[in-house]
Amino acid sequence: MSPIEQRVSVVMLTYNRKHEALRSLAHLHALAERVPVYVVDNGSTDGTAEAVRDAFPDVRIVRRESNAGAAGRNAGVRAAPTPYVAFCDDDTWWAPGAYARAAALLDAQPRLVAVTGKVLVGREEREDEASRRMAASPLPNELGVPGTQVLGVMAGACMMRREAYLAAGGYEPRLFLGGEELLLALDLMSAGWAMAYVPDVVIHHHPSPYRDNAARRRMQQRNALWCAWLRRRWPGVVRDTVRLLNESCRDPALALGMLDGVKGLPWALARRKAVPLHVERALQRVREFYRSATRSAG
Repeated sequence: MSPIEQRVSVVMLTYNRKHEALRSLAHLHALAERVPVYVVDNGSTDGTAEAVRDAFPDVRIVRRESNAGAAGRNAGVRAAPTPYVAFCDDDTWWAPGAYARAAALLDAQPRLVAVTGKVLVGREEREDEASRRMAASPLPNELGVPGTQVLGVMAGACMMRREAYLAAGGYEPRLFLGGEELLLALDLMSAGWAMAYVPDVVIHHHPSPYRDNAARRRMQQRNALWCAWLRRRWPGVVRDTVRLLNESCRDPALALGMLDGVKGLPWALARRKAVPLHVERALQRVREFYRSATRSAG
């Protein structure tokens, strides 16, 4: 087996978070597995690229002139030469041994395109809610992975096959941020790939305090509507649209997101490509499972 340094690269996305990026890079730099690191600077104006270059001269910097949101990762993946890419954000970093564990699973499972790890949040290392949801995935574990098969990834906490990511087009620039993973996951599953959540692959997340939660909810609502119209079969489009409309009545940010989404429907319809029936059924199974779990918890 080739050394991990020849099989895995890291792509970190950052925008105007110089101090967070330097902290995360310090953690990555301390790992015994010294894999190539590509930092995609999404048009920062706070000197992030210069600070990274000075502190970590071995890090490759991919500079963008403007902020492309999640799609900035596409430039990093294109620059990385290795078959696997481990993603992180400027406020996340991989734990010791996590690269090798995720890469070994991709080596062993030719149908597996992405391994999402367990995210531990903050100094207290509490398990992220998204990790708990992935751990409870209702999809059958056909590959026998040491975790669960899922329909989705966590963008800043997964390792993916580079060629499959590029073939699927990576992240859609129009979505920018907020639930951008679903469209890529649907396209990957439609292409015959499987995705897994593996809890013994660990990623640390110390959330940046510089977050606009209302703006993020607005974009998530818009993107959820667009993803439905871009990929779901028509019964699913109707269900999602009704659900999102109902949610928007209770939250001004979601209402604005819904308005943004409606304005962009001509764009979504022009690019619509409904997923195969088995992918639609998998998504519906996941949605029904989590709705049922939420009702039971309530």
